[in-house]
Amino acid sequence: MWRTVDVHLRALRFFPSPQPSFTIRPVRTILTPKAHTLIAPQTLSLRTIVTTSVFSIFKGLGTRGSGSNFGLTVVRCVSSVSPAPTLEWNEPVSCSEVGNGDSGSVEEDSKSSIPVRAYFFSTSVDLRSLVEQNKPNFIPPASRMTNYVLLKFGKLSETNGLGNSLSGSNCCYMVVFQYGSIVLFNVREHDVDGYLKIVEKHASGSLPEMRKDEYEVREKPALSTWMEGGLDYIMLQYLNIDGIRTIGSVLGQSIALDYYVRQVDGMVAEFTDINREMETTGKFKMQRKKLFQLVGKANSNLADVILKLGLFERSDIAWKDAKYAQIWEYLRDEFELTQRFASLDFKLKFVEHNIRFLQEILQNRKSDFLEWLIIALIGAEILLSVYDIVHRSAIKL
Repeated sequence: MWRTVDVHLRALRFFPSPQPSFTIRPVRTILTPKAHTLIAPQTLSLRTIVTTSVFSIFKGLGTRGSGSNFGLTVVRCVSSVSPAPTLEWNEPVSCSEVGNGDSGSVEEDSKSSIPVRAYFFSTSVDLRSLVEQNKPNFIPPASRMTNYVLLKFGKLSETNGLGNSLSGSNCCYMVVFQYGSIVLFNVREHDVDGYLKIVEKHASGSLPEMRKDEYEVREKPALSTWMEGGLDYIMLQYLNIDGIRTIGSVLGQSIALDYYVRQVDGMVAEFTDINREMETTGKFKMQRKKLFQLVGKANSNLADVILKLGLFERSDIAWKDAKYAQIWEYLRDEFELTQRFASLDFKLKFVEHNIRFLQEILQNRKSDFLEWLIIALIGAEILLSVYDIVHRSAIKL
């Protein structure tokens, strides 16, 4: 190593210089006991010092080599190496020389990450037939709620003294809800289609476009609190069956609610176009059948959100354990279920107001038609009476 430094120093003598002489200014760097302490192997310490010295030499050449006269700075290190692996100096140390301490935590988070994917592609799933064909994977429910089933595939992995862990293993869970939502835990993206096909056989009311959402769960046994929220993820000390049920219930409701919100948005847009046409032409051309279809669609969407999704029903697991109640409440706030339902309810009220207004218009149309029909019948009766009178008078004459 020192031979390499000597070669570099000798090579500096052959650099071209306009003047025959230049000045060498020796700098003495002495390591004192009062400096900062860094515990590192002796070979790493000497290599760091030599690298700094060579860098300083070429830095001096790079800054002054273009002028007519330049100075060369030679760093001479004087140190005493003791048997203990402690090196003391008074020079600053860059992070690249010592190493970045955050890389380990980033790698640990990536290993403990559990992807969660939610899908909604049908409005109903036959849970009984699904369980019948997947009995080896079925996990019996721990509560009285029967609007979902939990299926397990694969085996958990053993971690270093921490028991079974879902992260980093080939084990995965699938939560299937009766209203059509599917939540997958620890399933890679290229394996999603295979699990969805398992449920597709028992689904009805398929949608033209599948809705999907992604989330993330991180396991950290050393976490000081039971849970900690983040941007698009939640960090737990560990993830078990109850945690999967709690997280799956909120994500299933969220992805289904997104579908119903879009359905109501479509009805709002349709009524908006009708109102604009009435504003422009002053006429209303909607048929009575079409209006009744919109009435049924609005009422069925509201009933599905309240009854099927169980949006206002608290999870049984959250009732029993405060830890899972904390997860349930946090995720409901994270996905803004209450606010989104309030927006949905407001839009449905707008639709209801328009439906009531248009029904009155159609009713007035029907009333006007009946009135004109009665007038026509009365007129026809008068004509018949006049004709009968004239006919009888002609006979008498």
